[in-house]
Amino acid sequence: MIEIQKLVIRLQNKKLVDISFKIDSSLALIGQSGSGKSLTLKALLNMLPKNMECELEYKSDFDLIVGSSIGFVPQNPFTALSPLTKIKKQFFSKEERVYELFDAVGLSCDLLESFPPELSGGQLQRVVIAMALEKHPKLLLLDEPTTALDPETKFVILKLLKDLQKKENFLMLFVTHDILSAQEISKDVCVIKNGKIVEHGDMLEVINSPKNEYTKILIEANFANRNFRQ
Repeated sequence: MIEIQKLVIRLQNKKLVDISFKIDSSLALIGQSGSGKSLTLKALLNMLPKNMECELEYKSDFDLIVGSSIGFVPQNPFTALSPLTKIKKQFFSKEERVYELFDAVGLSCDLLESFPPELSGGQLQRVVIAMALEKHPKLLLLDEPTTALDPETKFVILKLLKDLQKKENFLMLFVTHDILSAQEISKDVCVIKNGKIVEHGDMLEVINSPKNEYTKILIEANFANRNFRQ
């Protein structure tokens, strides 16, 4: 469990983000573009622009400051890897760990000899996930990890992440605007608007009985003309 007791991000004394949340297992942070999702991720990764100030208070059984405590899966696997470097050269772990990770994400170790452009989007996302898990992170941050994938591959990757969580025993923070994907992978949800959490709770309870008008708008936009998947 990790509890972010206070996360405040400022730019020239203006608060851009002022939130708190808790991750017991898997949490989705949902909001539209500009809501503060990406800034939250950058703050946790210590990657905010230098002109921004950050206050972070948290309670956890691991140290967020230690780089190996956090794994990160970016939005676009096509730009996450060096296209001119073989896959095997982009890992830092021993060969045995890389083979173990490739097996865990369902990839043939033969692909380690390939260059990224030779792989499909789904294969590349599996490679990026394997890299994120190299150092046995306690917390996995996911930034819209299925946006660049087709619908069928998207849900394969989401199922893979759920399976990996059980095996590797990490917490997940899934940042997205896609409520359907979030429901597939996250137990709890926080809805963020203008840098503030406007609703939070159990995923199915929030989706089925949203209390905030902004949440209702997001749900309607995601699930227009189709039933929510139970």
